[in-house]
Amino acid sequence: MTEGFLLSRVLLRFEDESEDLIGDLSAVAITPDGNLWLGSDELLGIERVSLVEPNIFAHHQHFPLGDFVELLDQENEIDIEGFDYSDGYLWLTGSHSTKRKKAKKDLQRLTQIKTEANRYLLVRIPIVNGKPVKSYSPTEDPNEQKRAATLETKEASNILIEALKQDEHLGAIVTSALPSKDNGLDVEGLAVHQNKIFLGLRGPVLRGWAIILELEIEETEPGILTLKKIEKTDRLYKKHFVNLDGLGVRELCLHGEDLIILAGPTMVLDGAMRVFRWYNALDYSGDSLSEQESGKLEVLFDLPFKVGTDRAEGLALYDCLGQKDSLLIVYDSPDPSRRPQPREIFADVFQLK
Repeated sequence: MTEGFLLSRVLLRFEDESEDLIGDLSAVAITPDGNLWLGSDELLGIERVSLVEPNIFAHHQHFPLGDFVELLDQENEIDIEGFDYSDGYLWLTGSHSTKRKKAKKDLQRLTQIKTEANRYLLVRIPIVNGKPVKSYSPTEDPNEQKRAATLETKEASNILIEALKQDEHLGAIVTSALPSKDNGLDVEGLAVHQNKIFLGLRGPVLRGWAIILELEIEETEPGILTLKKIEKTDRLYKKHFVNLDGLGVRELCLHGEDLIILAGPTMVLDGAMRVFRWYNALDYSGDSLSEQESGKLEVLFDLPFKVGTDRAEGLALYDCLGQKDSLLIVYDSPDPSRRPQPREIFADVFQLK
């Protein structure tokens, strides 16, 4: 497979050198005002950096997520794994996963599985003049308020998880609370089009097939989102199975009516990171199965592979060097060569064909 064509690098400059931030970037989105929004899977908020020179972002500001929506847990990470921006809202998703403790020379630790409430967040936050807000009125009509909201939660769960427990493909895995690093449920991709939400699963991968869930949401009461039933059915989501050469979904972004899929290994494996295009993703009326041979799914390029570092996690469209809709990619566990200074890190920009 051909490696992607690296157009440029983008320098991200932060106010601190915390490894929980710079070493664990897991999501990225760009708003029309030119600001770059970043998420870490180890923190309780979102980060904004602004363009100060061509391909240099700085003026870092941290926004605690609890200022905009209720957090059920004020201590443990949100495990942010996906960002997108649509129709005035910044959207983010937690991993929706459980986790198994590391052994650390103690086998008993491997029997311990944790469930953390913040991981089950699916949130939207209005962005106004470059800042997240709890609510605002875009017009003089008070009934047209845009407000921060979260998918209805149920203790350490939410209504999506409860629905998936009954699913014929995913139910046994979700009900068993199998951890993400054991090929359990692990949401790592998010793309939004109007009221349509795509969630890409890093796991489980079923006999080589990765899964993308498609939801539609509506606000039933201020600040609370629920799942709409699919037209003419009693179901609350669609399932799209995609053949990503045995890889799971690491991130999603929309390019027109197509979905760009960043794919990588499941569990704790190092391996190929690959970018795919899934054609006409907005047009499926029900569940689907997409193979590369059918022409519905195409491999675009591979990312350079390094053992133990540069795990691609965040994906967004980005204009660079006159190339419209290039792909900006940020990395978890970055290679030291990406760290020119303690508070800085390079992201990559690849040509998108």
